Amino acid sequence: MPTATIMAGIPMTNRTLYHAMRFVVGDPAALITVADDAGQTQRLLIVRDIELKRARVQARADQVFCPGDFVPKGGLSADRETATAQAAAECLRRAGVTSVTADRSLPYIFVHHIQHAGMTIRYDEAMGIADRRAKDEHEIAALREAQEATEQAVRMACELIAHARAGATGELSHDGEPLTSERVSTEIDVLLLRLGYSTPMNIVAGGRDGSDCHNRGSGVLKTGEPVIIDIFPQNKKTLYNGDCTRTVVHGEIPAEISRMHAAVQEAKAAGIAATRAGATGEEVYRASMAVLARSGWGRALIPDDSPVDFCSMQHGLGHGIGLDVHEPPLLDEGGPVLVAGDALTIEPGLYHATLGGVRIEDMVIVTAEGCENLNRLPEGLRWK
Repeated sequence: MPTATIMAGIPMTNRTLYHAMRFVVGDPAALITVADDAGQTQRLLIVRDIELKRARVQARADQVFCPGDFVPKGGLSADRETATAQAAAECLRRAGVTSVTADRSLPYIFVHHIQHAGMTIRYDEAMGIADRRAKDEHEIAALREAQEATEQAVRMACELIAHARAGATGELSHDGEPLTSERVSTEIDVLLLRLGYSTPMNIVAGGRDGSDCHNRGSGVLKTGEPVIIDIFPQNKKTLYNGDCTRTVVHGEIPAEISRMHAAVQEAKAAGIAATRAGATGEEVYRASMAVLARSGWGRALIPDDSPVDFCSMQHGLGHGIGLDVHEPPLLDEGGPVLVAGDALTIEPGLYHATLGGVRIEDMVIVTAEGCENLNRLPEGLRWK
């Protein structure tokens, strides 16, 4: 009895499907792998008819079809997604499949039409996820390229802030205009657009905005306050992401911010030193947290009634990265065993209720012996 797996959806937004087929389209597609009784497999790709020629050259599939090749009894819907789901079910039926295994991203419309055709669906939680974790040489090269561009943007933003002018009230200006979080973020967007990257909302969080680790930041930046610069763009061609964070202070650095920064630097170094294939994400997380604990800091969100000097780590140590900015595995409590080829961010941070935050983030590639750090930027608070 033949067996089969299916991944389906829109490859432009379904990264697991794209990773499996390596062909970008904005319309629904289905990738079906059928194994016969002898264990021989065929990867069958169903895409819109106008994509057939390109897909047969570029996609990772043995055969490429369009929905019109698998018309079920009663015909195909005029709706593209429905037609693709109907065709996928008919393809499976013609292959003699009675049960198909699906990943976590399969849209319910495909489930519905497969079941309507008389087949059962089994769910495989790890399907597609494990394949995405162990990055191949092509993927690592794409991540390295993305991180280089990200570092260019981080450096530009930090230096822009460091060289700004401070007014009598401490507010920063550049070229005679107020230097705001929004203005710095726009400069980041423009630079990365020229380099071939798209950006979501960057983090340029100064002062108390930086007390919340995911606050995007707003308003005029000020001298003597830490500014977290966190940039995570996507390459428009390869679709792989960069992710880097540095912290900059214009002018005098408060003593407590210096103390926080030193601890974060040491925590990042400890996390990187603990990273290797076979270690768990939790072990790497705990190596960094042990450093912060020795300096008197733990992990907690800042409570609404916190004292003015409350300071803590608010998040896990890092996450996987690739086609999505946030991918498995997590470097956190319960984090899984790391594998060679995992691409990870290591990003400890400390967040003070009134002074703001400090975070440093690098991207590393896990190896059998340790890890390769893709970052080259300095880590200090001064950028002049």
